[in-house]
Amino acid sequence: MPIRELLEDALEEPSIGQTALFSWHATPVGIAALWREGKPPTPPPYADALKEGLEVGLDLSREEREFHQVSKGLVLLFHS
Repeated sequence: MPIRELLEDALEEPSIGQTALFSWHATPVGIAALWREGKPPTPPPYADALKEGLEVGLDLSREEREFHQVSKGLVLLFHS
């Protein structure tokens, strides 16, 4: 199954936390940070996600990162 489809399905599940800018989700491919504040900035706001991840107990500083555009918006994906 393509990553985009896995993310779409996972975003339908309850989040594992909310911060000012993101809704956080555990997915089969990693931790997804769904941008929730209107139009996302360019480039993707990884620094904001790393900072806010700590607020929900997630240290993502050593994880690989990528971004995806899905039907719910911009997703920053962190994975090993």
